Amino acid sequence: MSAKKGLNLTLKIWRQKNNKTKGQFESYKLADVSTDSSFLEMLDILNEQLINNGQDPVAFDHDCREGICGMCSLYINGRAHGPDTGITTCQLHMRHFKDGETIHIEPWRSAAFPVIKDLVVDRSAFDRVMAAGGFVSVNTSGNTLDANAILVPKEDADKAMDAAACIGCGACVASCKNGSAMLFVGAKVSQFALLPQGRVEAKRRVLNMVKAMDEEGFGNCSNTGACEVECPKGISLENIARMNREYASANLKTANP
Repeated sequence: MSAKKGLNLTLKIWRQKNNKTKGQFESYKLADVSTDSSFLEMLDILNEQLINNGQDPVAFDHDCREGICGMCSLYINGRAHGPDTGITTCQLHMRHFKDGETIHIEPWRSAAFPVIKDLVVDRSAFDRVMAAGGFVSVNTSGNTLDANAILVPKEDADKAMDAAACIGCGACVASCKNGSAMLFVGAKVSQFALLPQGRVEAKRRVLNMVKAMDEEGFGNCSNTGACEVECPKGISLENIARMNREYASANLKTANP
């Protein structure tokens, strides 16, 4: 039985030394790439080839390579995380590409995500938005409370868990024509707002997170839905609507204490 033929590819990759310098696409050739390889393994092969040739390897972000951490944020052929849906870049396999294909690979494009180097962007804006959300009140004095001491309706618990599935990869921002982070912030607001433990700081949380989001330079939401389509965890636009309701309610209570 003959061995499966690998892919011959042309890679057009964005190269940029830092956010102070102008970047450009550079072309690379790769031969006999296994269709069983993941996209990041393909980049590993390229970098090994570049290093062996005395060239600077392509900088790209990655960590778990299991679709959990959200670090592997690449814009591939005009789509966040590539041509497949419901997955991160590290879960994308080369069987989704054709022999002889040219693949364009870019970093996230957002003013709030400045390029660090090549395909790596600074997403610490998300961390600052999260930090602005504060904390969740838990009574830790005395005996530890039973996990079931506070009853939560199953529908609310399920929706909170769905919102908490957000891994903060930034695909929503990269896919939005306005560079909006409202799907991310909506998910983070929702995962607490739906639970009784999160209601204590609900008003302060949503006001502070939305304020931080605006200060970081993210754009406004215009409900085109690209964020939901490209989100690897399928975070629903419903979370944006919930955040808007929480924000309106918090503003009303602040104006009429």
